[in-house]
Amino acid sequence: MSPAMKAIIVTVILLAAGSAARASSEADFKTAFAAADAAEKEAGRLRNQWTTTEAALATAKKAAEAGNFDEAVKSAQDAEALAKASIFQATSEKQRWKAMEIR
Repeated sequence: MSPAMKAIIVTVILLAAGSAARASSEADFKTAFAAADAAEKEAGRLRNQWTTTEAALATAKKAAEAGNFDEAVKSAQDAEALAKASIFQATSEKQRWKAMEIR
C-alpha cells in the first residue's frame, strides 16, 4: 500500500472518529450534508466519484428523514471524508503517473 493511500485511510478514519459528543440537530445535518455534497460534486468534476461516498450520502439522507440526526451527521461526515479522499486520489494520480512513465 502506497504512503498516499495510507494517508487517505488515516484521514477517513480520523474524520469519522471526530463526531461531536453532543446531540446533533437538523441544522448540524444540513451543514455536514452541504459540505459532503460540495466535496462529492468536486470529485465528480474530477471524474473520480466513489460508490462508497454515494452510499454514505444516501445513509445520511435516510437517517435525517427518520429524525436520527446523530447518525445523519456522522454519515454525512463520512461521505465528506470519502469525497475528499477521492479528490486527493484524483489529483495525486494526475501527477504521479508521470513518474511511472517509461522514458
